[in-house]
Amino acid sequence: MTVPPDDRSFRREMASAYRSGWHFVDLVTAIPHRGDSLMVTLFGEPIVVAREQDEDVRAYRCMRRPRGAPQPVRCAIRYGMIFVNLDQRDHQLVEAEAITATPRSA
Repeated sequence: MTVPPDDRSFRREMASAYRSGWHFVDLVTAIPHRGDSLMVTLFGEPIVVAREQDEDVRAYRCMRRPRGAPQPVRCAIRYGMIFVNLDQRDHQLVEAEAITATPRSA
C-alpha cells in the first residue's frame, strides 16, 4: 500500500490509531458478504472479525476456555481498513469509586 505524501489527514489519523492501541487487521473487502468472517492472531490472541447480518463488521476475542463466550472487541473501519483495539481498559466498565472521608470534627 502506498500513501500519498501530501495526505496529512490520513497520516495523522494513522499515527493516532497506532498510538492509541488500535491495530490493523485487514481490508474490508476480505469479508464482503453477510456471514463472512476471518480469524487473525494479534499478540497471541485469536480474534474473529465477522460481517454480521446487519452488514456491520464486528470483532470478538476467542476465549480459550470451553465455557467462555467470545468477548467483543472494539472494531473500527477507516479508509476501507479494519482496526481492532485489544486494550483491556477500553473494554471494561468503569465504576465510580466511592470516596470515604472522615470529617475533622468527628
